[in-house]
Amino acid sequence: MTDVAPKQLLHLVFGGELEDVSGVSFHDVENLDIVGIFPDYDSARAAWKAKAQASVDNAHMRYFVVHLHRLLEPNGAR
Repeated sequence: MTDVAPKQLLHLVFGGELEDVSGVSFHDVENLDIVGIFPDYDSARAAWKAKAQASVDNAHMRYFVVHLHRLLEPNGAR
């Protein structure tokens, strides 16, 4: 038998202060908070949740999870 490594489903977590809470334009793109790249959605979501909860007092601060694996292989895995 051969061991098959699970497919990497990379996710990026980042955030920053928005210009307006109704959109997704950042106030200062040069100072975005790059939290990190994670090997699966669950670990990315945990990091996102921690950062989002830590910044709850700033209504303009938003964090996002980006599915990098969908960008790397647009016709591939979800």
